[in-house]
Amino acid sequence: MPVARSRLRSLPALLVPLALGLGFSGCASLADGTDSPQPDWDTLSHDELVELAREEGQVSVYAFTSRIAAIEESFEAEYAGIDVIATDISSTELIARLSSEHAAGSATADVAYVSDAPVVVTDLLAEGVLVPYLPARVADVLPAEHQTPLVANRLSTKVLMYNEEAHPDGPPVSNLWELTDPEWAGKVVLVDPNLRGDYLDLATELSLRADEMAAAYTDHFGEELVLDQGVADAGLQFLADLYGNDAVLVDDTDTVNAAVGATGQDSPPVGFTSYSDRRDNEDEGWALQVADGVEPANGIVFPAYLGVTAGAQNPAAARLLIDYMMGDDSETGGAGFAPFYVAGDYPTRTDVVTPEGALALDELGAWQIDPEASAERRKDVADFLLSIQ
Repeated sequence: MPVARSRLRSLPALLVPLALGLGFSGCASLADGTDSPQPDWDTLSHDELVELAREEGQVSVYAFTSRIAAIEESFEAEYAGIDVIATDISSTELIARLSSEHAAGSATADVAYVSDAPVVVTDLLAEGVLVPYLPARVADVLPAEHQTPLVANRLSTKVLMYNEEAHPDGPPVSNLWELTDPEWAGKVVLVDPNLRGDYLDLATELSLRADEMAAAYTDHFGEELVLDQGVADAGLQFLADLYGNDAVLVDDTDTVNAAVGATGQDSPPVGFTSYSDRRDNEDEGWALQVADGVEPANGIVFPAYLGVTAGAQNPAAARLLIDYMMGDDSETGGAGFAPFYVAGDYPTRTDVVTPEGALALDELGAWQIDPEASAERRKDVADFLLSIQ
């Protein structure tokens, strides 16, 4: 593991006390070809981790959310002397960049904050691009399913949203199959699933939940579903019928949010987007609201992962940033979790309470994805979607 230049300059002076006081495991190669002992990251105290991170002086992070800018500001205020270099890109681009940089042996970020769990599992972890780090202080308050394969600080969503100004009495649909009716022709908006991994995860989950989709079809139409030729299951049939009903495919979620949520519309569309985007209603002039009570589900819930890159130039600062983004010991998670403490995002820590004004996770009505199962089905779903566009 290469060592940052700022750390190389003072490493000899630190080596003796650190070796005595911290405990080391593994080695990293220095510029002269010799090996430097690496800390046992799991046994370092917080103060020891901060000391090493300040010696490194910076940390680079690739993040799938623009909210990383708020983390950059608050982290630098908390840990003076450590510069955060934050890059906000979609998970699809983030994964591609990490993979290509890792394969080329070129410099990359120290931390990845990434969704698109199926690809994280099959590509980034399987290929050794990312390595896990679980801060010991949160192990007892983080359910096991959110500790592996990488630590998750929250659950995000891709769910059906509507305009509550135009529909003050609640969601305009109660069954996903209603979106294939003539009434909703050209009035369902979503990001093209072949452009964004989280939307492909949504499409894949519809296929994986084919039995539930078939039952919902019968509930809505009063008859058994008959699949079209070449369509493998009820979830894919729904997608074929939705696309056939002139679903509007766009490039980004801001376009979905504006189309669905803009106030002053008489007959706005509905769309699949992030429940947490309601946080921008006031600033953007939107009236976004989640469509709860939709059968068989209104969308998906998925983890937001934090991982250290295998070639991190600033491994201590990387782990300190992950620790920070897991939140402090308060019931809201403090400054390190503040950007994500909004209605529509769900804390994974059991000691952090659900934000005020949000539906509880068990009331949301969304499917929680299984990354491994999704990974096995995604390519077939992506190919199918290309065939119906």
